[in-house]
Amino acid sequence: MFTLVGELPRHIYCYVDSSFCQHSNGFIPALWYGLVSYPDRVWGCTVLLENGAIFRNLPAHAIAFTESPPEWGPKDAQTWNCYGLEFTTLEYTYLHGLTIKTLANGQPYMGEYLFTAAPVNDGFSAYPEQAKEFVFIKLDNGRLTIQPTNRLIVEDKSFTTNDTMDFPKTMKLQTEIWSAER
Repeated sequence: MFTLVGELPRHIYCYVDSSFCQHSNGFIPALWYGLVSYPDRVWGCTVLLENGAIFRNLPAHAIAFTESPPEWGPKDAQTWNCYGLEFTTLEYTYLHGLTIKTLANGQPYMGEYLFTAAPVNDGFSAYPEQAKEFVFIKLDNGRLTIQPTNRLIVEDKSFTTNDTMDFPKTMKLQTEIWSAER
């Protein structure tokens, strides 16, 4: 069953920009365990604060992995808004902990794979040229970014041969729908 409110594959310790949930500034410890998806909005994060308070639907740019991260806005945190209300989350075992190079707001960043959210039952996901999974990445700068698979490359030192981590220029966009009965 898919829903607009879902769980992460595993909880993640992080920091939250307190200006989003308290009358204070700075970053405070949190435990991130849930996601919210509304069409044409950024992903919402559900967290538990140390004081026991739960905050739902915090924007992704409120999440950090260090107490003093760089400034970050919605366009840094993700390229595309959510497609619809329904999604599923999963952590690809193979990708767990691998290095990722991504483009966030047009700038290259290095980071680590966290998990994936896959939209379903919306106006985009059924079309090959629009279908994207969203990869959640813990960046080396201490921030979170959520990028579609066409905005990242993965480094697996035992398999990939792209030592420079340059974005491939010869990739083809998938445009066909395949069926065994047509």
